[in-house]
Amino acid sequence: MRSTLPNQTVKESDMRSRAEFGCATMLVVALTAAVAEAKETWSVPGDFATIQAAIDDAAVQEGDTILVAAGTHAGAKVTKGVTIRAAGLVVINDGPVYYPNHPLGGDLKAGFLFLGGGDGAVITGFRFEGLAFPVFSKDTDDVTVTSCRLDAPIQGITNWGGDDWTITHNEIVDLRTVNGGGIGIIVGERTGAAADGSLIAYNRISGTLHVHPGDGGGYNGTGIVLYADFRWGAPGAASISGNQIVHNDIALESDTPEVVDVVAIEITDSGVPGHHDGEDTVVTDNAVGFNDLRGTTIQLDLSEGAAEANEIARNLGDNRGDGSFPGPFVPDQQ
Repeated sequence: MRSTLPNQTVKESDMRSRAEFGCATMLVVALTAAVAEAKETWSVPGDFATIQAAIDDAAVQEGDTILVAAGTHAGAKVTKGVTIRAAGLVVINDGPVYYPNHPLGGDLKAGFLFLGGGDGAVITGFRFEGLAFPVFSKDTDDVTVTSCRLDAPIQGITNWGGDDWTITHNEIVDLRTVNGGGIGIIVGERTGAAADGSLIAYNRISGTLHVHPGDGGGYNGTGIVLYADFRWGAPGAASISGNQIVHNDIALESDTPEVVDVVAIEITDSGVPGHHDGEDTVVTDNAVGFNDLRGTTIQLDLSEGAAEANEIARNLGDNRGDGSFPGPFVPDQQ
């Protein structure tokens, strides 16, 4: 009988140690979760008069949320990885000037402007009116733009040189040109870096491409474009790869197609031929599928080598595809 007592004592002690360790572990997990969730929500107006004032304030940190009340507001230059969310119908009709004194457009303004800051930011739920560049970015990664409406932009959502963007569930109605532009969504690069791994899905781009009366033409507008820009001696792109353009609906027509026509989806490497020392296109391994292109006359515009270097199939319209396996066209969760 006594021989069992030490074993029982050891087991009880062991159980107590395990219980204490378990409690300590749970406490650490709880504290970690609390710290992770300890993000602030700031209101505009309320805590701050403007969105820009909120972003610029030192109290507003990465990961915080700026909640914008219904009404008309100016946008901002985004320098932090914050979530900027519309609460109700929020119209952005003013913002920072990106292109001053344009000969056809005057001061061309952005709604939310990223110039190498704001990695991880989220823009959600806004309506943009009267702005040339509702969301315009250079060299910023992991930005989400979702559930927004963009009315008649020159370039709706612009991502130059950013990786891992998520552009989903937006509506773009009408486009316009000023000797350039007429673009719904562009992911591209021209300074020698990369623009890889973005998801462009479940967006609707429709209406009329309005060509400026003074436009000289010689190009097409486009609903969605992947663009390696080597023009005028620019370094272009190291790669534009691993992007997905899936489940979008594009129905566009130009009001002056003899000057500037419009394309549903474009993949362009302007360095082919001639800029890659005989190498193939740098726009590779992108997936374009399950898009409805039937509302646009010119549905695909592909530069040399793009058809072979990318997976382009299963689109409604002329590009029904060759029975490609649907795996590449399943939207990644970003």
